[in-house]
Amino acid sequence: MMNEITTINLLGIRIDEPIVTLTDLLVSVLCFIFAYKIHKSGKKERTFLYFKIYFFTMGIATLLGGIIGHAFLYAFSFYWKLPGWIMSMISIMFVERAAIEHTRIFLKPAIVKVLGVINIIEFMTFLTLTITTLDFFYVEFHSGYGLMFVVLSLEGYLFLKTKNTAGKYFLTGIGFAALAALFFMFKISPHFWFDYLCVSHVLMAAAATFFYLGTKRIDMSVISKDSV
Repeated sequence: MMNEITTINLLGIRIDEPIVTLTDLLVSVLCFIFAYKIHKSGKKERTFLYFKIYFFTMGIATLLGGIIGHAFLYAFSFYWKLPGWIMSMISIMFVERAAIEHTRIFLKPAIVKVLGVINIIEFMTFLTLTITTLDFFYVEFHSGYGLMFVVLSLEGYLFLKTKNTAGKYFLTGIGFAALAALFFMFKISPHFWFDYLCVSHVLMAAAATFFYLGTKRIDMSVISKDSV
């Protein structure tokens, strides 16, 4: 029963999975706000640029996912899920690059260069697999790899080296993202109307919030001082 699609009619318009759509849009609105706040901060370093792009593209991904991927998918073909999936993968690519830049002070230039190349190869590989198979598994796997392996490893390493405040928020955000993935993978649905997708979206919103709070607290001068 939990797998049945919920539907409402609003002013004669059919809306599928309304709560799933709303929680997707919650993530989208938060991400757009965070991208705007980073932009208004005036910080020009690449770390902030990459986080801004991460939030902006994730905002687009969840906007498309909510409206086309859930609410009105019946009016489109399944292929229309691809734009949201691709934007999600782009966002993960940029949060990886943000973590690489954030950790640059402790990494040799050659390592940073290699990580950057791997980042592109990884993205292109999973993008190709996603487009050719139309299987969301590769979007999930790319997200899990990017957050749980790349970002967790780099931010965890930096936090161990410096005990920087930003690291606490990033690691907390990754924890919420991991919980979201668990609810999604095991399809843990508290209620027919508030299913595992809704839960995972709320947890994604929490993860995005902690990523932003971490981004606000990035201070390369403090990291440099602490590393001496």
